[in-house]
Formats: sequence, structure tokens, C-alpha cells
Amino acid sequence: MDTLIQACEPTFSLLNEVIFRIPLDFIREGWGFDLRWYALAYIAGLLLGWRYMLVLARRPRLWVPREAKPKGSPFTVEDVDDLLLWATVGVIGGGRLGYVLFYNPQVIWNDPIWIITGFQEGGMAFHGGLIGVAIAIYFVARARKLDLWRIADAAAVVAPIGLFFGRLANFINGELWGRVTDVPWAMRFASDPLCALRHPSQLYEAALEGVLIFVVVNFATWKHRSLARPGLNTGLFLVIYGLSRALLEMVREPDAHMPDALRGYVTMGMILSIPMIIAGAWLIHRALKAAPAPAPTKPVES
Repeated sequence: MDTLIQACEPTFSLLNEVIFRIPLDFIREGWGFDLRWYALAYIAGLLLGWRYMLVLARRPRLWVPREAKPKGSPFTVEDVDDLLLWATVGVIGGGRLGYVLFYNPQVIWNDPIWIITGFQEGGMAFHGGLIGVAIAIYFVARARKLDLWRIADAAAVVAPIGLFFGRLANFINGELWGRVTDVPWAMRFASDPLCALRHPSQLYEAALEGVLIFVVVNFATWKHRSLARPGLNTGLFLVIYGLSRALLEMVREPDAHMPDALRGYVTMGMILSIPMIIAGAWLIHRALKAAPAPAPTKPVES
């Protein structure tokens, strides 16, 4: 298999998954620090999301119905800074534990230390990261006395940024590739033991999970004042992501660990997306049924 992978000439090979390496041979031979595109994607997504949430905090008119007079913002700069810290913990910790529980549970008994030491080999799950961030939002909102749905709706505005960069990093790394196909834009990936032409499903996901959700949720925010309807942005995010992921699972390589009776019909990504779609639809219904209302406010900071 190693020989086959080496012989495979990937369609896209302009970038290496490691941006640069700092050798640490003076500590131990062979040691070094690698900055990878995947890590940079996390950093860029979190930092850009943080800066964008500060923009939302400084636009009090977005948080009230069109006819109402804005008085302030539902959260402050300090609130956003606190959320950034705990969201980082949530997305990394939740993403890792989600991967183990949803996709590789046998490692818990066979090699539990790998959960911590095996980061360099990959293994993060979006649905786990989503749960981790949701927990972080809940506890930050509770600790700082914030409106839970208001801060969740703001997070839904900025989250697609991280999703977009993350999927581009998947593409650069040549991982999570799609099913074998003969479409004109099919690609070969060096990590594929079959060296087959496949869907570049990472790019499809970047377009739908990143660009599409960003455009829809931001259009609702800036054009239709959706932040004045608690839960609406969160619902839009969950429904669009869930539907997009379920659709794209049809062109992604199926999960190898699924039972034989289900393999080829459903995937873990589809199963995990169903609760998202149901919860998102309920939130949208709830938000549209209620009248728009101004958010509890704090003074706007410059």
C-alpha cells in the first residue's frame, strides 16, 4: 500500500500540509514543531470570528426591530474576549472527543492515551466541536449574565468563517476526499490507497458549509434584522448545515466503520445532521412566531 501511495501523483500538490517546521533536535533527536494548514485554519477562523463578533457588538441597530431605537448591545468586548477563550477550548476539546465517540470509539479501550497524543495524525469531528462550542456559549452566557440565544445567534453569523477555512485545510491535507467519480473536475489524492479519481468533496463543503451559510445568515442579519428575533440565526445555521452535510455525504467517501447493513445507504454524518435539522427548524419556527424584540443591552464600547 505504501508503494501505491508513493506512486500516486495527486492532481493537487502545490502545498504541503506543513507550512514550516522548527527543529528541536537539541531537546531530542527528530523532535520539532510543525505549523500545519489545519492548525492555521483553526487560528484564522477563531480570530476572524472574534473580530467579526466585535463588529456586531458595536452595531446596536442590528439587535432591535427596524422601527425601534437602539440603546446598546447585548454583550461587550470583554464578553466576546471571554467567549473566544472558551470557544477555543470547546471546539478543540469537543471536536477531538466527538471524533473518538462518533468515529473511532474502540480507541477508548485499545489506546486511550492516543486521544491526547494522536493529534498530529488528525481526527476532529465538526459535530463534536459544535457541541463543545454550545457548552462554552451556555456557561459564558450564564457566568456573564448574557442572553443565551443572542450570543448563540452572533456565533452563528461568524462560525461559517471557521468552517470555510477548515474545509480548505482538509483539501490541502488531501483528507476526507470524496467517492470515486468520472466528473471532469475529479481529482487524485496522495493519501488515497486506490489513487482513484474522486470528488473534491472538501471544496463542495467549503462552498456550502462555509460560503452559503455565511451569505444566508449575514443577509438575514444585515438586511432583515434577524438578530432581533432570538434563535433565528442559530436555527438557520443548523438547518442549512444539516441539509448541506447530509447532501454532501452522498459524494463523500462512506464511513468505514458503519455496519454492513447500513454502509452505502447512510453515514454517520447524515445521522448526526438529523438532530441539527430538527432543532434548527424548531428554532426558526419559534423565532418567527414571536414578535421581534430588542435585546437586553449593555453600553456600546468603541
